[in-house]
Amino acid sequence: MKKHPIKLSQKLNNLWKKIGPGLITGASDDDPSGIATYSQAGAAYGLSTLWTSILAFPLMAAIQQMCARIGLVTSQGLTGTLKKHYPRPVLYVMLLFSFPAIVLNIGADIAGMGAVGNLLFPAIDATFFSVFFTLLLLGLIIYLPYLKIAAILKYLCIVMLVYFIVPFLYQQDFAAILKATVIPTIKFDKKFIAILVGILGTTISPYLFFWQASVEVEEMKHKKNLLVVNKKIIHDMQQDVDFGMTFSGFVMYFIILTTGTVLFKSGIHQINTVEEAAMSLKPLAGDLAYLLFAIGVIGTGLIAIPVLSGSLSYIFTETFGWEQGLDKKFHEAKGFYVIIAISLLLGLSLNYVGISPIDALIYTAILYGVTAPVLIAIILHISNNKHIMGQHVNGITANILGSLALVIMTAAAVALLYLQFWN
Repeated sequence: MKKHPIKLSQKLNNLWKKIGPGLITGASDDDPSGIATYSQAGAAYGLSTLWTSILAFPLMAAIQQMCARIGLVTSQGLTGTLKKHYPRPVLYVMLLFSFPAIVLNIGADIAGMGAVGNLLFPAIDATFFSVFFTLLLLGLIIYLPYLKIAAILKYLCIVMLVYFIVPFLYQQDFAAILKATVIPTIKFDKKFIAILVGILGTTISPYLFFWQASVEVEEMKHKKNLLVVNKKIIHDMQQDVDFGMTFSGFVMYFIILTTGTVLFKSGIHQINTVEEAAMSLKPLAGDLAYLLFAIGVIGTGLIAIPVLSGSLSYIFTETFGWEQGLDKKFHEAKGFYVIIAISLLLGLSLNYVGISPIDALIYTAILYGVTAPVLIAIILHISNNKHIMGQHVNGITANILGSLALVIMTAAAVALLYLQFWN
């Protein structure tokens, strides 16, 4: 019997169905505060930091795969696993550092979205947009079931494709781009090291570790006839995470490329916020580049803020043993949704208490920088613990990449603290 070849559209549809938490995690990594960091790097140093996206990808993918595997094997989030197998003080220290860092991150993202909304519609105040986006996200998170939220977030990821277009609205030197991509540039001065630390901090962020593990558990709940984790499930997860991290790396790469060519070459070397980056692009690369860049900021914020607030809520509810899950209705998991609401409202309130988005980014980077190495060490320990992971412990490649991530993030944390407090 003759087999009919599978149509390209069907293959793409099958691929789209397979893609899940990995893509959302990767896209949320390029949130408005991350875009601000990449824009600062490009404007200040041109193409000199393009290579960091190549370095960050395997490290990001390795750590996120470990977190996803922990969630799949244990049927618990990272917090639940920490609570069960590690001393309570470790868990409480993570909670102590994670709460303010994530709230500050949410605040910076909300402020960025509000400011960009004001750029697109100048007659409407930025504060109105910040409030609007906060209430919109809160309503969607509370009233929609997990599968709907996941579907919306997946389609919002398409918005981020605009960053693949923006650089090509401006004449490029492809030889210089290739050289900067494959040959690392390191300048031993305070500002350049600070930019490198900022890039690492915003790409390998602790909140993503918690989100990845917990959301894999959510996904498994909705897959029928899956009682045990097998090699196929692990393989599919790895493909999903790799796809998401690749997507994230490309977005990062193209934002640095855009600002590193358009702004740097035009003598604009100081960018503090995403709205400044968008505004600076307008007279240099045209209205379309400006519009696409701005729309991308709002799209990334709509993806990242549910991930940020959701990860914080998973941390709290697993710590205290409360009912939790995005697939549960409000009355079934009140504490879970109350934490999400509090984190969003606290983030919004930062606009009114005198903490600027730039200050919020600095404080967030410090808190993430301190917690990331500790968490990576714990994740490596869990992933190699046969008592917890059974046959699904780390392979050699995962351990090498994870150890490299630990060394680099520890060095970044030391450098960040030194630059911030002692120099």
